[in-house]
Amino acid sequence: MISAVAFLLAFLCLSPLSHAAPLACEELVRPLDQLDPRHLEGKWALVAGSLSHPPFLERFRQRDSASVSYASSTSETSISYTRSLRLHGNCTYNTYNITLEGSSFTYDGTDKSNLSAAYIHTSCHDCMLMRMDVESGKRIHFYLFSRRRELKQEEMEEFKAQVECLNMPPPAVMDPTKDTDRETRKDARKD
Repeated sequence: MISAVAFLLAFLCLSPLSHAAPLACEELVRPLDQLDPRHLEGKWALVAGSLSHPPFLERFRQRDSASVSYASSTSETSISYTRSLRLHGNCTYNTYNITLEGSSFTYDGTDKSNLSAAYIHTSCHDCMLMRMDVESGKRIHFYLFSRRRELKQEEMEEFKAQVECLNMPPPAVMDPTKDTDRETRKDARKD
């Protein structure tokens, strides 16, 4: 009888702790309430990322560097960005037009049922956190961008905790010494 009472008491005492963990994760991966498109304008370096699909994560780890540059926008809902990617010494650039809807966005001209994307809350003052659910949530891509190429340890720890909350593999961290723009200029001089 005493062991049953002790078990019940222990269960009741620990129950609030077990409920606290999901709330902490819920807060860590909470989408932004509203996004100001002017906040996006300019260049953002890709600092780290995780992908739920291991083969894609392995390819992601091979990148030398990456960044996105958002164009200035006169619209509150439409904006474009250019992704720069350096992989195995080659640079690629792609421009996308997106439509903002609160904290989420859709790519213009794509099948919107196949992809959902949102900007996620982060305590890093000059960071942008992007989550993409591909194939109706079968794959998750989670990217951390910043105006800086290298973040403080506590900022990276927050991102790692966010990745854990999503039950994703540990993130790949980009090399802050490699910059797509500088390396592109070096390539241009070789020609």
